[in-house]
Amino acid sequence: MDIFSIFTLLGGLAFFLYGISIMSAGLEKVAGGRLEQLLKKMTSNPVKSFALGAFITAVIQSSSAVTVMLIGLVNSGIMTLSRTVTVIIGANLGTTITAWLLSLTAIQESAGFFFKLLKPETFSPILAFAGVIMLMASKSNKRKNVGTIFLGFAILMYGMGLMSGAMEPLADMPGFRNAMIAFTNPLFGFAIGMIITMIIQSSSASIGILQALTLATPVSWGVAIPIILGQNLGTCISAILASIGVNTNAKRVAGIHVIYNILSVGICFPAFIIITSLIDIPLMHTNISPFGIAAFHTVYNIFTALMLLPFCKVIEKLSIKFIPENKNEQARKVLLDERLLLAPTFAVSEAYRQSVKMAEVVEYNFVYAPKMLKSYHQKKAEQIRENEVKIDTYEDKLDAFLLKLSGKELPEEDSNRISQLLLVIGDYERIGDHATNILKIAEKLKESDIKLSSDAVEELKVIVNAASEIFSMAFEAYKTDNVQLAREVEPLEAVIKKIVRKVKNHHIQRLKDGLCTAELSFMFSDLLNDFRRIAAHCGNIATSVIQLYDSTLDKHEYNHRNKDEDIEFVNKYQDYKSRYSVSRKNSTDTINV
Repeated sequence: MDIFSIFTLLGGLAFFLYGISIMSAGLEKVAGGRLEQLLKKMTSNPVKSFALGAFITAVIQSSSAVTVMLIGLVNSGIMTLSRTVTVIIGANLGTTITAWLLSLTAIQESAGFFFKLLKPETFSPILAFAGVIMLMASKSNKRKNVGTIFLGFAILMYGMGLMSGAMEPLADMPGFRNAMIAFTNPLFGFAIGMIITMIIQSSSASIGILQALTLATPVSWGVAIPIILGQNLGTCISAILASIGVNTNAKRVAGIHVIYNILSVGICFPAFIIITSLIDIPLMHTNISPFGIAAFHTVYNIFTALMLLPFCKVIEKLSIKFIPENKNEQARKVLLDERLLLAPTFAVSEAYRQSVKMAEVVEYNFVYAPKMLKSYHQKKAEQIRENEVKIDTYEDKLDAFLLKLSGKELPEEDSNRISQLLLVIGDYERIGDHATNILKIAEKLKESDIKLSSDAVEELKVIVNAASEIFSMAFEAYKTDNVQLAREVEPLEAVIKKIVRKVKNHHIQRLKDGLCTAELSFMFSDLLNDFRRIAAHCGNIATSVIQLYDSTLDKHEYNHRNKDEDIEFVNKYQDYKSRYSVSRKNSTDTINV
């Protein structure tokens, strides 16, 4: 084996690892976050959780990624520790699908026509060609993602071929044959399998390297089995690294992953050594094929899963025992753990979920701040001020998370959602500010013992009612992505703007008539501006919902179109106008102040 063969081996390994990476990324994008959403919907049924864990891992081709994702979910308080045990066990089984795909390289040239079609050298070039065409010619992001999967699979198979070809000269090298004798020591083989997997942080990739080796040179079952067992333990390194800097419960998720693999290997590896030392099994001296590696890897994971599934609670308790509660650790939940960025489509949906929670905090402030104008309550006021701090925290954390997330490769719909979120969280933060402004005015009125005139109170009641309805509509449209409801926000915003202008004119007249003091005038004017701005931000939120499903919509053109030609707008405007009136002889609906 010369220097050029080493270059080829390294190049093959690079292609192989890169192929796995982009194929997994493509599979995740095609899933569109739906698979990750299943993780949150896991029931207490361990069999169902096990099956879903295996399914999700089989789709995204990485048990480590699933475990790291679980750590992020627990660290963010989205998922409980007990729900992760069976998912992790299922993930270990789901990862075996990669070995079966790679085993197709072992199909012999002498096989029949049908079997030869299954040989990667036969269909990989076709997949690569189809993938490139889909990436270059397709306008659909879904088709491009499928093209990425095809191309990734072709690249990893090409890398597999390069590795096996580069390792063929090893079979004739005396030094390598002597090294293989050392591998007959199961402890040595186990250690090598574990170390290689820890270095490349992928059991699927290390299994593929072993399969490539068996294609190039004879490797016995007795040598391969300890290596495979070592690879299964080495995959824990990803979970251990991901657990750095997370809260205690999230560390316990990594602990569950490690404990499960230690128990699995701790039972099977000593059993293998004892049985092979007492009984001379002929199979252990025969050469293993890539199919044999895939079969043993699958049987091992099925056996250990069936063996340890009844002891899920024990595994959880062991994790809690070995990773006790840190008394110095402050009770905290991370708003959005950055480990969720490993699954970008899922991270987008979680960011959206957190934005809805932010809006719920804003809703509390918006509902109770105007009530303070009528009847001031100290505890409610303190809660509003605490909520304002939460709202600012939400905005800061979401902004930082979304900016990092926007740098990931995402489907168009997810990119559009990020654009929407970046705008909407700003609108909700500003609504929260206006609610706090209303509270401050209520406090000034209380401290100064100043009363609004009866006309001003009646006019303010109309505006509060209209603002309450527009906020409710905008929030509901945002939570449910209801485009039709979002279109009903703009006419009400126009009515509120008109009411505010009219009330300002009434207020100026009262000021001229001496029915209102200058101090009260400033406060009343600020109140009107706050409600007008709240309506405007609700309009922005509604427009973002419409833009989400019509990315070609220009916000400026939409807002400045000729609304007289929009029959739907005109009808809703007239409806709202008839319900919210501020004439001198005014009769209004039930008031929220």
